[in-house]
Amino acid sequence: MAEYLPLFKPGQSITCTASATITGGQVVAVSGDGTVGPAGAATAAWVGVAATDAANGDKFLVHCGGVQRIVASGGITAGAGVITGAAGTVATGLGTVGQQVGIALTTALDTALVEVLMVR
Repeated sequence: MAEYLPLFKPGQSITCTASATITGGQVVAVSGDGTVGPAGAATAAWVGVAATDAANGDKFLVHCGGVQRIVASGGITAGAGVITGAAGTVATGLGTVGQQVGIALTTALDTALVEVLMVR
């Protein structure tokens, strides 16, 4: 039997190519063949959180899983489920299958950072 090694393991950072300008801390989503951009509202195509700023065409790290600090879109209460908000933020909601980004561990006002336990 041939041996097989995965490209990445769950919860690790992965290398992605930006399809737009990205700010570190934004939730990113698949935007094309091998590219990611800032996640739009309620997308199931989200991948993780950008580790750094990136310009269109740049390679950069995306953190998958773990606890991340993400900008809140609207007020979020600790314990609430969160989905992607506009422009790589998170908002309160359970969404449909695949849309939930995680669970808020802290409470945050609109545009403040909220700590999120990521579900992927």
